[in-house]
Amino acid sequence: MEFTEQFFISLGAAVVLYYGIKLLFFSRILFPKVCFPISETFFTSMGEWAVVTGASEGIGRAYAFALAERGMNIVIMSRTKSTLDQVAKEISIKHICIVVLKPYKSRQNCTFSCIKTYSLQQIVSSPPGNSTGQKVRVIIADFTDENIFSEIEEQLKDLCVGILVNNVGILPSFIPYRFLESEDLDQTITKVINCNVKTMVKMCRMILPQMDKRRKGVIVNISSGIASVPFPLYTLYAASKIFVERFSQGLQAEYENRGILIQAVAPFGVCTRMAGYQPPNRVTFLPEDFVKNSLQYLRAGNKTHGSICHIVLGWILQCIPLKVLHSDSLLQGMQNYVKKTTQPAASGTSFKEP
Repeated sequence: MEFTEQFFISLGAAVVLYYGIKLLFFSRILFPKVCFPISETFFTSMGEWAVVTGASEGIGRAYAFALAERGMNIVIMSRTKSTLDQVAKEISIKHICIVVLKPYKSRQNCTFSCIKTYSLQQIVSSPPGNSTGQKVRVIIADFTDENIFSEIEEQLKDLCVGILVNNVGILPSFIPYRFLESEDLDQTITKVINCNVKTMVKMCRMILPQMDKRRKGVIVNISSGIASVPFPLYTLYAASKIFVERFSQGLQAEYENRGILIQAVAPFGVCTRMAGYQPPNRVTFLPEDFVKNSLQYLRAGNKTHGSICHIVLGWILQCIPLKVLHSDSLLQGMQNYVKKTTQPAASGTSFKEP
């Protein structure tokens, strides 16, 4: 009898200790500025330049502005020249260099890239009121293409890059659908892998060696909250974002002791084109607000959801049994809800952080 009582007392104490420790770790996210402090000079101490992919709007644009405001010179990349030009004008009017990577087919049907450089006078007409005064370099490239990385590497080779934000990504369709229902499945698979997976790995391969040599640097890889669990109807996109998380976590384990911080950021609701411009509320943030919050959790580990609300959402999602999440009635209800609430602008077949 004494042994049984002692066993249950010990078991109860272990359970209380376990959940007490979890509660202690949870309490840390409530006070990120205290528990994960970042000095004013932290970002500039990593290096002179920050590189942001998918920076012409949404989360990428917000990261570009946030890092420029913290004293970084910025390299912004995307496929949309007109919007990148505007972002560059808003960030800085002192120095803007634009490089266009323009694929074309040769007579042998091989893909190459032509570089075209625009002068400052061609793109800057008037000083913006909210410019940061930092230098900006613009590289225009479609990351769904295969052979663009050698030219990007050439443009970055002379820059001391302290921060890399891999944000560019493509969502095959905002409207959820089954894997085989894609209109052009083979092309969709190639684009998602090139943009969401290959680009992140290639950019890390370019930038990580110089960070390793200097023994400092920050890499932020943007994942997605829906990758927290197997997510039907967004299967291809969610799976690509799981790769982002696992790659980031593994890379951080390899290079943490060399002074390099690598983190996957997995947001839920952010008001962007990729999310169908859902109106902001308590759990859906404007990109600027989300990035401001997420930077406070930069030292919080190799993965963060970027805000208290999204962290709680992630925990709730993981607590729901998969049989419930994967039930036909719930999936059909989600599909109908998204169709009903999606704005007309989000009725296309694919969404990309441009």
